[in-house]
Amino acid sequence: MAYFDNIRTFVRVYELGSMSAAVRDQRISPAVASARISQLEEYLNVRLFQRTTRMLNATEQGKLFYPGACRILETIEEAEALVSSVTLKPRGSIHVAAPLGVGRRLIAPVVPAFKKDFPLIDVRLRLSDRKLDVAAEGLDIAFFLGVPEDSNLRIRKIADCQRVLCASPDYLEINGIPESGSDLSTPAHACLNLRFPGAPEFQWPLQTPDGVKRFTVTGPFESDDGDVLTDWALNGHGIIIKPEFEVLDHIRSGALVPILTDTPPVPIQMACLYSHRRRQDPKIRLFIDFVSGHIRTVLSNQAELGSAATISGIAKG
Repeated sequence: MAYFDNIRTFVRVYELGSMSAAVRDQRISPAVASARISQLEEYLNVRLFQRTTRMLNATEQGKLFYPGACRILETIEEAEALVSSVTLKPRGSIHVAAPLGVGRRLIAPVVPAFKKDFPLIDVRLRLSDRKLDVAAEGLDIAFFLGVPEDSNLRIRKIADCQRVLCASPDYLEINGIPESGSDLSTPAHACLNLRFPGAPEFQWPLQTPDGVKRFTVTGPFESDDGDVLTDWALNGHGIIIKPEFEVLDHIRSGALVPILTDTPPVPIQMACLYSHRRRQDPKIRLFIDFVSGHIRTVLSNQAELGSAATISGIAKG
């Protein structure tokens, strides 16, 4: 197994572009990681990486070896998956990514319960609001909100999430309550937006009596962290558009007030992406089924609370 461990470490170093990142990912010591790469290079009689004090780059030989190394690991994983499906004891690691709000509120809380039911499976959860390249970053599953651009991956829809426009009472007292979607496009209101490299022009889609209309919005603040936007809204700096599950507690407490409830935002899809080669892996299917069931239950329970909270929030506003 030592040779395969060496290949696994090489693949993660290559994908993450850093020895230290691979060390954290595989939960091994820097000395072990370095030794594995050295042993693999000695066995192949080539240099796989060029190392300097600041950088680590794959050599031409490393770039040539990477696709074959991935195929070797995939073959092993498929064989292990077949054995696991027969023994009903799936094992191995799952690399999972999710947006910050989804990961913190819906996925992270259920990971310990999943681990309790399937003790031989380790979950490596990464949270980020930026767009991720599932294949390039070595991810098994990526949860997301919206519509993905990558059509080469399998998509599993989980639910449609209701969204809400809201702001703090202080903000609305100073700036007034918008009466229509058009008001959001005026300089009178500050809209807080999630910004990441390559993000398109901001347009908020609202359900109006004439159908869905998109309103171009701007504001003085942007961030690539959705929770930062919520904090800004709580502190009176603008209006946010959020999945209801992310701000329900703030609405129930009165810290945020729903607005334009007669023309609410279009619901946003929650789904997950995974590669075609992973569709037969029992541990991938188990994790997706487990988490999806939990998410649907939470969203269903919150939908009932959300209706009452929205009415209460409007009354307070």
